[in-house]
Amino acid sequence: MTRRPPAPDRRPAIVIFGATGDLALRMLFPSLYFLELDGLLSPNLQIVGSARTDLGDEPFADRLKAAVLERTGGALDPDAWARLEQRLHYAAVDGKTGEGFDRLAEILSNTDDITYYLSTSPSLYGAICSHLKAEGLAHANSRIVVEKPIGRDLASCREINDSLAATFSEDRIFRIDHYLGKEAVQNLLALRFANTLFEPLWNKVSIEHVQITVAETVGVEGRWSYYNDYGAIRDMVQNHLLQLLCLVAMEPPASLDPDSVRNEKVKVLRSLRPIKAGDVDRLTVRGQYTAGLSDSRPAPAYADEAGGGASSTETYVALSAFVDNWRWAGVPFYLRTGKRLPVRSSQIVIQFRPVPHSVFDGVELLPNRLTIRLQPEENISLTLMNKTPSLADGGMELKPLALNLSLDTAFKESRRRIAYERLLLEALNNNQTLFVRRDEAEAAWTWIDQIIDGWNNTSALPKEYTAGSWGPSDAFILVGMNGHNWYD
Repeated sequence: MTRRPPAPDRRPAIVIFGATGDLALRMLFPSLYFLELDGLLSPNLQIVGSARTDLGDEPFADRLKAAVLERTGGALDPDAWARLEQRLHYAAVDGKTGEGFDRLAEILSNTDDITYYLSTSPSLYGAICSHLKAEGLAHANSRIVVEKPIGRDLASCREINDSLAATFSEDRIFRIDHYLGKEAVQNLLALRFANTLFEPLWNKVSIEHVQITVAETVGVEGRWSYYNDYGAIRDMVQNHLLQLLCLVAMEPPASLDPDSVRNEKVKVLRSLRPIKAGDVDRLTVRGQYTAGLSDSRPAPAYADEAGGGASSTETYVALSAFVDNWRWAGVPFYLRTGKRLPVRSSQIVIQFRPVPHSVFDGVELLPNRLTIRLQPEENISLTLMNKTPSLADGGMELKPLALNLSLDTAFKESRRRIAYERLLLEALNNNQTLFVRRDEAEAAWTWIDQIIDGWNNTSALPKEYTAGSWGPSDAFILVGMNGHNWYD
């Protein structure tokens, strides 16, 4: 969508609720600084921070400067910061009671083009929307950005969506998943749809299975009360991993306009084979870490973290999912995520089928493998069989070699961006392509709820795994039943 430049006397604005919180200080305001540094912000844009903390504009700016300095390692561009600082305002508001929204209205009195970013608990979404509407701040040109989790099940997701819809139309609601802002994730679309090499092979005929892994070395990091209520399946699988699955499995969209892309993702979610109570023991594994070593340091058990005590919450999930359509029938999609694993890594592995017949006697031919790594580095590699430069008797010697496309190497002069930079810019420009639509979020919860219901119908507790390991042994049995192995 092409956006008209603002009139000289009208200033677009972004308001960040929860402006003194961890996400805002670590990600959102540093992202706005980098967008300022690159000259990507509208020259008239106002940036308004809002939280319950009683701050003035100057103390707020000082707090943001410290956060940006930490993010940049002290390499703060004085001109860029001076420009950003001139945009800053602060309004102390209480999202629950509505106190302070009149002050916010004063700051925003010269604009109706406002992006509201709710970096708050989802329990406040409805109240904040109601106060914006009551104060006359929910303009037709305004939009709202909301963080996950959008509920903890389908019913609560619908309740939150209803509270948003009471104030903003669907085309003005931006549900954010920061994984969709990662360069490597967007590059997956380019890899598939800007090249003729892979798309003819992107189906059950050529692909044996797909693995999607999001591994974390950290524990719950002081978020025990939140995490204990959500667990790994709600915190990671319902959003991040299913979004990656959709981008791998979706059909080519007619274009990259928001609805074309999201229509194809919804089709994938609705094609996921249900995992019901009778399937959970065979197709899912859930685990919980016990005491061990993480990053070479002693790590407590989850049950002991923050004095939480005994808990049946999973910190690890592995699933075997199937997309029941013509392209993917019978191809397993293995998903796994966990805390206190050996390395921090997010990757997608596309395992191709072996060659149907080998002409190389006595040589083990490994199937081709495409690996898309999202973190810690961003790169794409394709493993191929290659002849070694040798004069061996009795035939060729072959070994697997990887063709690598490293974004860090290919674009050495480009700074690796925070995922939120792209998403904030797209929200400011009213482009919803990289955001989650209501039916998409609800389709994901529909599938996840069946798994959770299946777990609740059994008395089995999560399998234990030692902190610093790759999870419960049952996760290896899950893929081993089909003759597959996890790629670490």
